Amino acid sequence: FYLWKFKTGLLKPALIGTVRMIIQLFFIGMYLKYLFLWNNPWINFLWVIIMIFVAGQTALVRTQLKHRILLIPITVGFLCSVVLVGLYFIGIVLQLDNIFSAQYFIPIFGILMGNMLSSNVNTYYSGLKREQQLYRYLLGNGATRQEAQAPFIRQAIIKSFSPLIANISVMGLVALPGTMIGQILGGSSPNVAIKYQMMIMVITFTASMLSLMITISLASRRSFDAYGKLLEVTKEPRK
Repeated sequence: FYLWKFKTGLLKPALIGTVRMIIQLFFIGMYLKYLFLWNNPWINFLWVIIMIFVAGQTALVRTQLKHRILLIPITVGFLCSVVLVGLYFIGIVLQLDNIFSAQYFIPIFGILMGNMLSSNVNTYYSGLKREQQLYRYLLGNGATRQEAQAPFIRQAIIKSFSPLIANISVMGLVALPGTMIGQILGGSSPNVAIKYQMMIMVITFTASMLSLMITISLASRRSFDAYGKLLEVTKEPRK
């Protein structure tokens, strides 16, 4: 009602988004039912690859960067981060006999992928374009390319992780987190639910940081010429 009353322009997108959510979750629920029933490692891993591809495309849509600059780096960043952190959590922390068990493999990897989408590569490139004089000044005064890029990487990290750190600091006081609530509603004791929530926060933070750094590192190799000059990395505006 208020979206309509104040002419926000968000009523139609909200309705369309809600319908899409219902349809998508309905079909995902049907698929996951059989995924859990089959519990095949190859099918489970194929599902993770599909999630990585969709997440990569979603992240690309959110940026104004050229696909040739960001497509491979962001896909590799997502893949390496989710596999390393996810398998570490399932195999070493949880110590499951079958690390590809669909009951754990799919939800854990899904949580990691969802949180990695918040990593902000755009801040890195927008800072470089806005402060090209600073970047060139640092290079001209003897800084290596990595040293000259450091202030802009710092800004990308700050913008990506400040909200997450703020949420962590009030977790349990202002609101109960989703994973903990899900565990309790599923019949787990509060102590078990709290342990799961703490572990989930650690691995999502770690995977997001690793994904951001891998993406920036690989994308930077395609973004500068031999003299360290920033190339045109943004898409041409549509006429």
